[in-house]
Amino acid sequence: MAETVNSWTLIQQGVSETERLIGQKQFNLAMVKARQTLEYMVKNLAKRNGVREGDLMDMIDELYRNGVITKTTCEHYHKIRMLGNKALHDEDNNAYNASNAYHLLSQEVYIFANDYSSNRRRAAAEGRPRAKSRSGQESPAFFLLKILVPVLVIILVIAIVRMVHPGKKSASSPVQTAKTTTAATSTVVTAAPTLTPQTTVPPTTAAPVYKATASLNVRSAPGSEGKVLTTVPAGTVLNYIGSYNNDWAIINYNGGQAYVSTKYIAAEAAGGTQSSSAASAGASSAAKSAAAKTTAKAASTTKAR
Repeated sequence: MAETVNSWTLIQQGVSETERLIGQKQFNLAMVKARQTLEYMVKNLAKRNGVREGDLMDMIDELYRNGVITKTTCEHYHKIRMLGNKALHDEDNNAYNASNAYHLLSQEVYIFANDYSSNRRRAAAEGRPRAKSRSGQESPAFFLLKILVPVLVIILVIAIVRMVHPGKKSASSPVQTAKTTTAATSTVVTAAPTLTPQTTVPPTTAAPVYKATASLNVRSAPGSEGKVLTTVPAGTVLNYIGSYNNDWAIINYNGGQAYVSTKYIAAEAAGGTQSSSAASAGASSAAKSAAAKTTAKAASTTKAR
């Protein structure tokens, strides 16, 4: 029981430290601290439920398979873990990612605290001695209230920012339209009347199609430690989302994100629309040739006279 109390203290300190680092705009360290706090919770749950301690990803999946945590909690755990790994290995210092990691961690600490409180009540009912609280230690209810208030403030700020930015874009649209209209009018007025305008249709480039160049493993996380969700044969068209880093790409698999190695995929460019400038150039050459023939005919007539 004393070890459980010590774990709860470490988790409390981890959440408070994550909040402090975000306030100081040390977003990279905040995500690393959030991942470390998650590891305390996972190891505590694993030990209490007979799950062998090992890799963090494997412990999370084992807790879910044993019914200790829900699917939503499992996804939140993996998200915090991946954000922490990105901060460690890719030196990510994004404010939004740090806020997201803190928000998810706060939710899961709330669930963990309820479970912890239930265990303490159960221990008291069974007559087991309860560990004495340390002097000045915050109660779980007060600590949860302290966590939820900043989380609600962050959510409110994000909502306000998203409401304000679309308005700015729409306000600037008439100005851009006016500039475009003025430029088009200027082009028409200053055009030389003796020249035949040529219309060049810019080639449209379709999005590239990504295919597997060999038998390819689709994984739940970037890296060889990621769980293999399925294996696709060479030539399979992939639902490509974007690049995760130089070695891994993100694809859509069964409605969620998955990862594949960039060494075994290739992009094939689709055929674009050809420009009409060649046709215009041909028409211009034909016109010049006709003019030259007319000049030659006039010269011949003058000599005959």
